[in-house]
Amino acid sequence: MNQTSSIPRARSFPLASQLLSRKSIDKLILDSQDPEHCLKKTLGPWSLTALGIGAVIGSGIFTVIGTAISGSQSNISEWSKAPVASLVLHALRHTALSGGRPGAGPAISISLVLVAIVCALTGLCYAELASMIPIAGSAYTYAYATLGELVAWIIGWDLILEYAGSNMTVSVGFAAHVVDFLDWFGLHPSTKWITPAYLSDGMTDLQGNVLYNAGWHFGFNIPAFLIVLLLTVLLVRGIQESAKANNAMVGIKIAAILIFVFAVLGYIHPGNWHPYMPNGFSGVLTGGSIIFFTYIGFDSVSTAAEECCHPQRDLPIGIIATLIVCTLLYLSVAVCLTGLVPWHTMVDDAAPVVNALKKLSVLPGGHPLHWVRLIVLVGALMGMVSSLLVYQLGQSRVWYSMSRDGLLPKIFSKVHPVFRTPAFSTWVAGFLVAIPSGLFDIELLADLSNIGTLFAFVLVSIGVLVLRVREPNRRRGFRVPGGPVIPVLSILFCVLLMCGLPIITWFRFFIWLTIGLVIYYLYSRHRSEFAPAK
Repeated sequence: MNQTSSIPRARSFPLASQLLSRKSIDKLILDSQDPEHCLKKTLGPWSLTALGIGAVIGSGIFTVIGTAISGSQSNISEWSKAPVASLVLHALRHTALSGGRPGAGPAISISLVLVAIVCALTGLCYAELASMIPIAGSAYTYAYATLGELVAWIIGWDLILEYAGSNMTVSVGFAAHVVDFLDWFGLHPSTKWITPAYLSDGMTDLQGNVLYNAGWHFGFNIPAFLIVLLLTVLLVRGIQESAKANNAMVGIKIAAILIFVFAVLGYIHPGNWHPYMPNGFSGVLTGGSIIFFTYIGFDSVSTAAEECCHPQRDLPIGIIATLIVCTLLYLSVAVCLTGLVPWHTMVDDAAPVVNALKKLSVLPGGHPLHWVRLIVLVGALMGMVSSLLVYQLGQSRVWYSMSRDGLLPKIFSKVHPVFRTPAFSTWVAGFLVAIPSGLFDIELLADLSNIGTLFAFVLVSIGVLVLRVREPNRRRGFRVPGGPVIPVLSILFCVLLMCGLPIITWFRFFIWLTIGLVIYYLYSRHRSEFAPAK
């Protein structure tokens, strides 16, 4: 009866029917085996774990951790930069709404534990879906199989923003470390060619002298631009070559992190840890929200599912191992860094670890840190490169998957005849990331990536719940324990962290989604395989 009555409804409202159309998991797997679009399978559990660690460690531990600790400078008139959580508290308690974003201070350790908990919950959801649907595209593909075409388009469009913002953020951090590396050898290129054209809070040197005021100035971040294009060439050459390069870089940067932690133990000043929580829980929440995007490493692991030799076994291993290793390393660096220098001195610092070493190396007894700084610089540069490599890999695979489903032009899913990589998607993604990387600073870019990441995680967790109802008997290489509890907690914690992001970031995010919906209505829905026959 219900089935019969639903048929005329679908005929009367073909668009509504299409929006809710889901792609079967079996069909997704079958499409991925098409020789014209088939990707080369070369990745094992170590390479997958290294891809995840490469993304998580390089993008946060050397770059945005400073912004998470110190927050951002802003006056009361700039209320749009205040976190959404502050707006809610202002409405409920009638407290003063101040502009700017509070930093976590030394309590960044609590922020990292909170982020680790959220990522563990979400990571388990990813592991279950990845073991069931070992297809490129990550959350986009999972949404197509569980929530329908419209939600799949929204999350795919969101993932493009997520990966682009992440890559731009890391490339800006890479450029800052290149400048420090050149400075170690006494080389000082012109500031306007190593600085983003837009600076949210201006720019000062280590002595506090103002180099640029907040806003636009004439310049372009050339190192950030060039590194993205160089890695694009590597990714076009092949996933196996990219994975081998990433494995080597991951080893170097983990060694550099361990050297930093043990070398600075004697230089820590416990007084820098007081007050431990200078901005209360609001600062802790905001700090976690700022640094959260760096944990999309396990999302990047799932985007490489089609290039994995044994996805049902290896994907859960890669995702969970990534979370464990990275959380331990993050906590070690955070405790040491906040003990070395006052927390409020890291505003808009895209290279907080090496700059802290630079400040201490010129003090009496600090000369050994001069050499530690060089080691950390090399490790940090390797970390930046490996993060960029993984994020660009993930972004091009999302474009590839959406194109294969007809939601983007078919040229984006065209595979190189020799290298068997989505070459066109990789090149387009490279240029669309490289140019903004030369224009914008780390604070603006990190916020956009964070809200995209958290939104994707919410939909992935919902997808687990939906498939538990719709396909309870389908084989799962890994199953989230505890029934619906973990996916529900994942959703709630992700929304909580989203409330730690600035109000203006939410506006920008909704504008991005609106643009995506316009493109879907005018183009994608007409070329989808679920489009009504004309």
